[in-house]
Amino acid sequence: MRDAHGGSSVTFASFPLDHGQLVVAAATRPELRSFVLVLLASTLGAFFSRLSGRIVLPTVVVEIVLGMVIGPDVLDIAHVNQYVTVFSNIGLAFLFFFAGIEVVEERVAQRALRLGTGGWIISLVIGLVLGAVLQQAGLDAEWWLLGVALCTTALGTLVPILSDARLLSTPFGSAVLGTGVAGEFWPIIFISVFLTGVYGAGAEVLLLFGFGTIVMLAATAVLRARPSRVVRILQETVHTSGQTAVRASILLLATLVLLASNAGFEFVLGAFAAGLVVGLALDSREGKLVRLRLEGIGFGFVIPIYFVVTGMNFDLNSLLTVTGLTLGALFLALFLVVRGASALLWLRDLEPRQLVGLALCGATGLPLIAAIVGIATEREAISSSVGASLVGAGMISVLVYPFIATRLVSPPPEPAADGA
Repeated sequence: MRDAHGGSSVTFASFPLDHGQLVVAAATRPELRSFVLVLLASTLGAFFSRLSGRIVLPTVVVEIVLGMVIGPDVLDIAHVNQYVTVFSNIGLAFLFFFAGIEVVEERVAQRALRLGTGGWIISLVIGLVLGAVLQQAGLDAEWWLLGVALCTTALGTLVPILSDARLLSTPFGSAVLGTGVAGEFWPIIFISVFLTGVYGAGAEVLLLFGFGTIVMLAATAVLRARPSRVVRILQETVHTSGQTAVRASILLLATLVLLASNAGFEFVLGAFAAGLVVGLALDSREGKLVRLRLEGIGFGFVIPIYFVVTGMNFDLNSLLTVTGLTLGALFLALFLVVRGASALLWLRDLEPRQLVGLALCGATGLPLIAAIVGIATEREAISSSVGASLVGAGMISVLVYPFIATRLVSPPPEPAADGA
């Protein structure tokens, strides 16, 4: 059977069942091939990031690079189609879903949250000013969008790095957590309100308060309303094929995504809110097992697809021009300027080397940058060339900034005792 483009296609046959027939949607071979290649790239990303015994590369960076390789700008063997796009969007939802869980799970001290939020406000003001200057200089992107993109922090990337360096439980680690939570939470709220533009900013703020009220009610119900029979079913099915808690978590994710979309917000706000609620619900010994299963679905399947697709959509040709590379270097420096300013609020708590490390960690931001650029590109709020430079700078920040920060902050190894 030939498709409209002259390529061969395959249609899955209908299988007779006792109660009717199961009809599986048709899919062309090129579409299936692209999907398999995306899965191959996501799998290889996990391997390639750990090939070296000395340096572990951020998996997300490797996934984006492999997406570029199989995409139209390099090998041109895989293309973004409707099937790939569906799983990519699910991956984006799961990415923000786990961002919400991380905010709850890390249990950041209130003072760290206050300082982190205050620092983010400082970063936002600086970022918006720089964004306005760049737009006036002729950069093809909305000024406020640039400002928010410069204010993000990749908390999910930093936590395992600091944990491996044994810095997470230190005052420096607390400062990074406060900075990182603010650098994830507030940009999501900001873009959800101002990137939609469906009802106008005033109406969207009111809708945001209404949506927040619903989320708070859901969180309250999760924490207080725990019928013994429901709890028993959830606990009994953790190790069975029922997996009731996993199914309920995904149902809540889909429900809040739908609610946020119907209210005119970006669906990522609903995903993030679902993560907050589920994070509160899973704050128990049994909850850790449920989270592991959710992580298997998210980080083991759909989230890597999103980042591979990000690489496939990446405008590599624009980045590799003199203008693109110069702009990427500028954004990399601006990340440090904008987020580094927030570190000044920690002058009384941290030593000079730790302040520099905090500025570097705060300037680490790829996942949210990639998400913001992807959403803004669809809304025509940023050109693909500028977006490529932003994402490229985010990739370098993830590779370089945490590495330098941990080397600065980590204590020197103790000298070995005589005769050891």
